[in-house]
Amino acid sequence: AKCKHFFLPQSPPLPQGEGLGVRENVRPCGGCHYQHLPYEKQLLAKTEILIDQLKRIGKIENPPVGPIVASPNPWNYRNHIQFSLTKDGKLGFVEAGAPASVIEITECNLPEAAINNFWPQLEFEAATNVARVSLRAGMDDDLMLIFDSEAPEPPELEIEAGISVTHLYAGNTVVLAGSDYIIMNVLGRDFKVSASSFFQVNTEMAGKMVEYLMTQLPISRSTILLDVYCGVGLFSAFLAPKCKTVIGIEASASSSEDFTVNLDEFDNVELYEAEAEAVIPHLEANPDVVLVDPPRAGLDKTVVDGILKLSPSHVAYVSCDPSTLARDAARLINGGYRLKEVTPFDLFPQTYHIESISIFER
Repeated sequence: AKCKHFFLPQSPPLPQGEGLGVRENVRPCGGCHYQHLPYEKQLLAKTEILIDQLKRIGKIENPPVGPIVASPNPWNYRNHIQFSLTKDGKLGFVEAGAPASVIEITECNLPEAAINNFWPQLEFEAATNVARVSLRAGMDDDLMLIFDSEAPEPPELEIEAGISVTHLYAGNTVVLAGSDYIIMNVLGRDFKVSASSFFQVNTEMAGKMVEYLMTQLPISRSTILLDVYCGVGLFSAFLAPKCKTVIGIEASASSSEDFTVNLDEFDNVELYEAEAEAVIPHLEANPDVVLVDPPRAGLDKTVVDGILKLSPSHVAYVSCDPSTLARDAARLINGGYRLKEVTPFDLFPQTYHIESISIFER
């Protein structure tokens, strides 16, 4: 592969706006928190929460939060859905406020059509060793069925559909049918995504975030870009042609392998397979721009300190949690950065989850 890869030690849908009410004697699903609100009200609530978190936690007096980017499809937008199993083997979701309880479901209005057409056909025996069942939809409605368990024995399976089936256990991936990856397409570009790799669940909105970064980041053919928590390379793949060098950091082995495949065409890309806090303090490069897309817990203090030491001209922060974003924003601001703008993206309609991209200037 041309991409240099370094290994380091690892540490039927509802009409918009009508919503579902909670009926008597029906236990609420723990997935859709805002489904009772018209979509416009959901967008307003998320924007106000983001502003509030930046004010209260980040101590930012007038957060520069712009208009939220709405999802083109408030329903049937998810390319990935994960089920738990009831005691008698029925597919379900965790009950709101009761993480040990699983509610059997008969319909869900969030997955893409290909997933919704398939999952009701799945049947399991009671007391199976499968902890979770996931479905992913890729290009041309290709499907991947993923079993997640702690035991090496795969579940008994009889399936006639031409889909890929994998079994994940103890860090291993066993292919039961088809392939161990699926192809996702964003803005006309294909991405290999393995069964255990992360990928944004709203494909159209992933494209909108890519377009935003391409227009808002000050990059040129002389730019060195550091992409932290780079995953399978969603952002790096579009930014690499515009930069002198792209350096990715990713701890997941499967995502790192996918990154190497997805960016194989580029000679100006490097990848460190390790935890961000193990790489950044020792990085010899001097990046002009740092892009971070951390998990919900946000940035480890070591990572923030490392970014401040590297002193890039710009930091782009892709966040899925306003509270940890606000905490890390305060650290960056105290370290000499100005919060230029924050743009929320509604990747998760009907839920309380808030995605955003913040641009910091030194």
